Amino acid sequence: MNADRGGINRMKAKLAAGEVVTAFMVTMPSVAMAQVLAASGVDGLIIDMEHGPIDLTTVHAMVAATLGTRATPIVRVPWTAHWLAKPVLDTGAMGINFPMTSTVDLARESVAAVRYPPEGVRGWAPSHAPLSWGLTQAGYIERANREMLTIVTIEDPEAVRNLDGILAVPGIDLVAVAAFDLSMSLGIPGQFDHPNMQALVAEAEAKIRKAGIPLGGVALTPEAARAKRAAGYQMLLVGFDVQLVDDAARAAVALGRGL
Repeated sequence: MNADRGGINRMKAKLAAGEVVTAFMVTMPSVAMAQVLAASGVDGLIIDMEHGPIDLTTVHAMVAATLGTRATPIVRVPWTAHWLAKPVLDTGAMGINFPMTSTVDLARESVAAVRYPPEGVRGWAPSHAPLSWGLTQAGYIERANREMLTIVTIEDPEAVRNLDGILAVPGIDLVAVAAFDLSMSLGIPGQFDHPNMQALVAEAEAKIRKAGIPLGGVALTPEAARAKRAAGYQMLLVGFDVQLVDDAARAAVALGRGL
């Protein structure tokens, strides 16, 4: 059996201990990209099936590419549906990021989708997941429910209005505040300093902190990371693969041209 995981979700354990963790969002359908980013020392990779052209076969390979590193493989599925989460979990993913969690019902469906009965609705069959986790099939079944990381994302005003009820659903490990989507929903895309945007984010942050559930968000600069940590964020999304490659490529070209 592969002992690289040992059935231990390092990222979930660090969050539960109150530590700050880092993550990259990976939208490229690239095993090589997953290997490079996972080897950086980051705490987690979020493999993005919502906005990236990544199919299930590629997810499996990208999850496997994190073996031997400290990076926890998480997959963002396109929507909250147990049949979307089930095959992803069977690849060996150690967490699911559910988008657009705007109601209590969606929050409950998210928690149920990642858990075997009687706690949830996840179906069972022999799969690759135990091999990835370094467990037997029986050992995986015994540990999967408590080791799996459940992330829900708040992306519109309805979600913030319903947030107290969403946060009361047992089994949510982290709530991510998607600032860009929130600004889009308010009709002020990218205007993060707009008073309406700041008020909505502050309301969401206050509710999440009060509930005692780890808070996540994007921090692409040192200044943003310091501000997020000061505001109590525990999961910092520190980069998107496309932007990282784009920035590095443009900087290399400028260097070569003497700019």
